[in-house]
Amino acid sequence: MVKRPSCSHSTLLFEPSAFAELAGFERSDQRTRIAATSKSGRGPPAARNKSQTTAWLSREAQKESQTYPAPLVLPHDALNYDPDGDEPAQSFRSWLNEKARNKVTPERRTLYVGAPPTIDGEVSFMKGWTTPNPAPGAASSEPPSKKPRAEKEAKATPSTALQSPTVDETIAYLRAFYHGLAVKPLPLDLRWTSWEHRNTGSKKRTEEPVDRIPKYVALAQDQDATRVRTRPAPDAAFAAQLNLDDILDAAIAMLPRDAYAVVLLVDHDVYESADDDFCAGRAYGGSRVSVVQSARYNPLLDATAGITRDHAWPASHCKSYVDSLCAVEEIEAKPATATQTRLSKSGPMRAAVDAVSKLVVSNSKADLEALWSSRVVRTVSHELGHCLCLAHCFYYACIMQSTASLVEDTRQSPFLCPVCDAKISHTLAVELQGGTEEDKKRWVRDRYSALKSFCEDGDRMEATLWAGFHAWLGHVMEDKD
Repeated sequence: MVKRPSCSHSTLLFEPSAFAELAGFERSDQRTRIAATSKSGRGPPAARNKSQTTAWLSREAQKESQTYPAPLVLPHDALNYDPDGDEPAQSFRSWLNEKARNKVTPERRTLYVGAPPTIDGEVSFMKGWTTPNPAPGAASSEPPSKKPRAEKEAKATPSTALQSPTVDETIAYLRAFYHGLAVKPLPLDLRWTSWEHRNTGSKKRTEEPVDRIPKYVALAQDQDATRVRTRPAPDAAFAAQLNLDDILDAAIAMLPRDAYAVVLLVDHDVYESADDDFCAGRAYGGSRVSVVQSARYNPLLDATAGITRDHAWPASHCKSYVDSLCAVEEIEAKPATATQTRLSKSGPMRAAVDAVSKLVVSNSKADLEALWSSRVVRTVSHELGHCLCLAHCFYYACIMQSTASLVEDTRQSPFLCPVCDAKISHTLAVELQGGTEEDKKRWVRDRYSALKSFCEDGDRMEATLWAGFHAWLGHVMEDKD
């Protein structure tokens, strides 16, 4: 069963929402954003004619917004709870001078991706822990009174029929996203096994009931094992969860000598602290390790989480959608301005929204798996950004923005903003390859081309994220030529 989008997305929002002011978020001005992309930390030189300078900045700001919109800042977004961040926004200059930054070197330039650990017979009950329980009464990542209305979905494919995202898909995306870095599967046989049996020395195999949750399980490789804490999922979306910090500790111990960073993929739900409902992913940037779970991104949980697929990125910038979310805070929607209407008619974001609007939303097995995979690999690219010392971004709607819920996660952009792009291009084109400023520009074009090719490969263009990203990339590449 399929359905077409119910909204035309005619007017797009390129600036923060009307709720942003109430949340206390104040976006940096155009001069500051330009300065944040430069090595010197200085903005464009002031012209003698101030009115000409102001007019130029205004034109550039409007053109920029059609490509790199501002953070939306909606109720229950991360910037709602923490509008200023713990520290000043990280510019290119502050990133470049960060003493704790780990540089990519010719000897250490490989990203390793660890496949989800297998489950051995001693803990066969853990297989049941990967099956979601999208029950109507399960808790959401947002308060019920604040949760956007979930659009009605056709009956989905049974969870047992969906294949979780593969390590090959993740590797393919990272090779494009971090163009120039070697990306390889982690050459280790990781498996979940019993901690009790390892601790007691008993080799007795027991078939545990699914509802029996041991205090610990073990993440093993060869003869080594790390103890991993477990607990029931507080919202009952899954039978049990695994502790994220314990898994990250295991990742640090298995970091290969030639690795720049490692990301471990986990099929199970994970949590970080006692107060968490769950945690989708985390990086220990200084240690160059990260962990990303796939369980919570399963599309079969969308209705429970309040996710509306019709307004996932890029349609998350639809003004009518944003206005509807701000209305829960009693903010009255204002008619679109002439500038908003004009800017909504063209540009990369318009191209992305138009591409998505042409798709027919489906709950077929293939489409749900493509949707699931796109969500996971996008989070992987974010967490590995932290390993490259990128902080959360406050300048733009950027892949390096922080998120506070799965709902917000689906609204986030897949691309690096100009500030974060300056950092990555410097790392890989200048520091790693010894290039110049011209080489950086060439690297950015090559990276866009690699990402565009990734989107085109196979049936990926049927996935909303890849169709929109492909159109966005195509428009941006035309502007750069």
